[in-house]
Amino acid sequence: MNIVCIGGGPAGLYFSLLMKKQNPEHCITVIERNRPYDTFGWGVVFSDQTLGNLASADEPTARAILQAFNHWDDIEIHFKGETVRSGGHGFCGIGRKRLLNILQARCEELGVQLVFETEAQDDQAIARQYGADLVIASDGLNSRIRTRYAASYQPEIDQRHCRFVWLGTRKKFEAFTFSFRQTPYGWFQAHIYQYDGDTSTFIVETPEHVWRAAGLDSMSQEEGIAFCEALFAQELDGQGLLSNSPHLRGSAQWITFPRIVCRQWVHHQDGVPVVLMGDAAHTAHYSIGSGTKLALEDAIELARCFGQHADSAAGTDAALAAYQQLRAIEVLKIQSAARNSMEWFENVERYSAMEAPQFAYSMLTRSQRISHENLRLRDPHYVADYERWLARRAGEQAGVALPDVAMPPMLTPFRLRGVLLKNRIVVSPMAQYSAVDGVAGDYHLMHLGARAMGGAGLVFAEMTCVSSDARITLACPGMYSEAHTQAWRRIVDFVHTGSDAKIALQLGHAGPKGSTRPMWDGIDLPLREDNWPLLAASEQQYLAGVSQTARAATESDLARIEQDFVRATLAAAVAGFDWLELHCAHGYLLSSFISPLTNRRTDEYGGSLENRCRYPLRVFRAMRAAWPQDKPMSVRISAHDWVEGGITPDDAVLIARLFKQAGADLIDCSSGQVSKLEQPVYGRMFQAPFADRVRNEAGIASMAVGSIFEADHANSIIAAGRADLCAVGRPHLANPAWTLTETARIGYSGDGAAWPKQYRPAQLQLERNLQRERQLAAANTGLTPQQVAARLLEG
Repeated sequence: MNIVCIGGGPAGLYFSLLMKKQNPEHCITVIERNRPYDTFGWGVVFSDQTLGNLASADEPTARAILQAFNHWDDIEIHFKGETVRSGGHGFCGIGRKRLLNILQARCEELGVQLVFETEAQDDQAIARQYGADLVIASDGLNSRIRTRYAASYQPEIDQRHCRFVWLGTRKKFEAFTFSFRQTPYGWFQAHIYQYDGDTSTFIVETPEHVWRAAGLDSMSQEEGIAFCEALFAQELDGQGLLSNSPHLRGSAQWITFPRIVCRQWVHHQDGVPVVLMGDAAHTAHYSIGSGTKLALEDAIELARCFGQHADSAAGTDAALAAYQQLRAIEVLKIQSAARNSMEWFENVERYSAMEAPQFAYSMLTRSQRISHENLRLRDPHYVADYERWLARRAGEQAGVALPDVAMPPMLTPFRLRGVLLKNRIVVSPMAQYSAVDGVAGDYHLMHLGARAMGGAGLVFAEMTCVSSDARITLACPGMYSEAHTQAWRRIVDFVHTGSDAKIALQLGHAGPKGSTRPMWDGIDLPLREDNWPLLAASEQQYLAGVSQTARAATESDLARIEQDFVRATLAAAVAGFDWLELHCAHGYLLSSFISPLTNRRTDEYGGSLENRCRYPLRVFRAMRAAWPQDKPMSVRISAHDWVEGGITPDDAVLIARLFKQAGADLIDCSSGQVSKLEQPVYGRMFQAPFADRVRNEAGIASMAVGSIFEADHANSIIAAGRADLCAVGRPHLANPAWTLTETARIGYSGDGAAWPKQYRPAQLQLERNLQRERQLAAANTGLTPQQVAARLLEG
């Protein structure tokens, strides 16, 4: 093949040497606009895993790179005058110029032709000049080729919200260091790592509005560097900051990061495939150091695909199809993690109220690729110390005396008003469609009782309807008659006497999604007969052409429904529930007021977000006044409609603030189910970011829900301060004792905090034996039992 690579960065060079190594008869040319030793980066970072991939692809190159690397295991975070250090991370740094020189030398050794100081203005002319069978477009994030054939590649380019400058320093850092500085203008942060024997990369970053408020937009390059030197003087120890971009003037050295995603990576021009690679095809934020990794792994995969399909009749087409299919998946994983990391750094202000230990943990796990147990594998001492710190804080906030031991974050206690939960695991409200005339029966006793005995701190009954015409289906439970109250009281009493879990009731009104069949008879389909009239904020039909049409609620309707909620609230108190939640999500009646997709009213309950929340807030306030003051109330919201023009996570923060002002204690952050046009983006813990924003921006406790299915997920969420509680649904359907099972699976015995009374005889006997030993020791030493216990803990 005749192959031309336009762009002599890591992707183009590495692909060229791998293809030449694979078949010396290939004629390969790399065209680069810069001189051989020019580069405008400082250092690049690889993980130990990436080095393993390089060694498998071309051992001489990997050996040369490894010999030039600066390796470190530790990450250090400087925040509010404190330093937190965590080890076991396994990173390597190398100068970008040194990396390119190694790749250039290996290319020349294998016979690749390198053409420098040549601007590739016209890829088609170059393809003709070299008789190319294949053109590799590795011309960087500002790729001219990607722009030229945008109709084929379909790029999405998102310019992000922070300004950053890529500098260097002669100060050597033994750990990958992140430093955060608060200024009168806002927060700045530095990403710092050593990449050779005497130089470190020093990236300074801040949101655009902070950058402008500090006046950096009008400073010269020298003034901007002096500003950064003064700001991070403590880290620099008298050393200066260096720039290697003297060609830039004024504030042009401060740039924004473009997040690039291309739907297609191959374009055919006059029969010649033009293939994107590296930053031309995709970008990953520098905060996880994966841009160069992705470029090199693109090269490895494309060369492997050509090798695999070399002997087939349609070899090139098959190789390119396999390349895009395989790399698109891997890149998506990295880009997802990079997006999480990028958004964390864009929103440092969100986490600035945290204490340094939790702030550091939040930063370490920001991408969601590193979890609690992954951190434990890397640095068990760090995780144990952090678990002790977190348990101590949780005990102080809950008013509970805990032993000074490491405890999984999900098992720490939590208090709201007068209700103390023994741990942070919640059984989600899950519709069971098993009530008769709204009465919760033996099935509900079994269902909720088993899960209460399964170790969770709080068990939610499914959405319970405040009137017969508020039901989703005929099989939904209600709270609108004395029979309902007594049936629920029986279940509540069983939970209280049979376990040490608390039990919550979620009250709701189906609104436009009512009068339907149980899900196994056709989800959201209307009853075959005897349908009742439906209400909504505005006239709507949930399933177009299928559902009943709900009419817009009048003021008299709203007054009646408000009283229904109040009556059900009073009944919930009589039944003995510990906790009450108002359902304002998923397209049901109150949700239909909040979402602009379903609220088109022109009265006081329509228009602005504040107006759309007016009626749900009115209902909540009336309920809060009727509910015992020492018991908490939460609100479930749809934090994202997943539809253009619907509720967004920004709106969710404002909604949470409004309910907080009305007296809510916690926001239960779900999403979707408001419109059948929704396009959710699913994944592990995919709704946890909504709880994170609500908790840390609105300043109210939050509950995370959605694809939380193992202890590691819950521990990571709680430890990072992304939510106060984790609701686990489907796993609890499969295993009522999910909390106990996960506690055992991660190998924790602790003080038995997760275990219900019936499952703790051995634990209680052990505690009694220990207490007796302490009393005997006290009798012989003159120390109190508490002092003896402290001595025992000290070893």
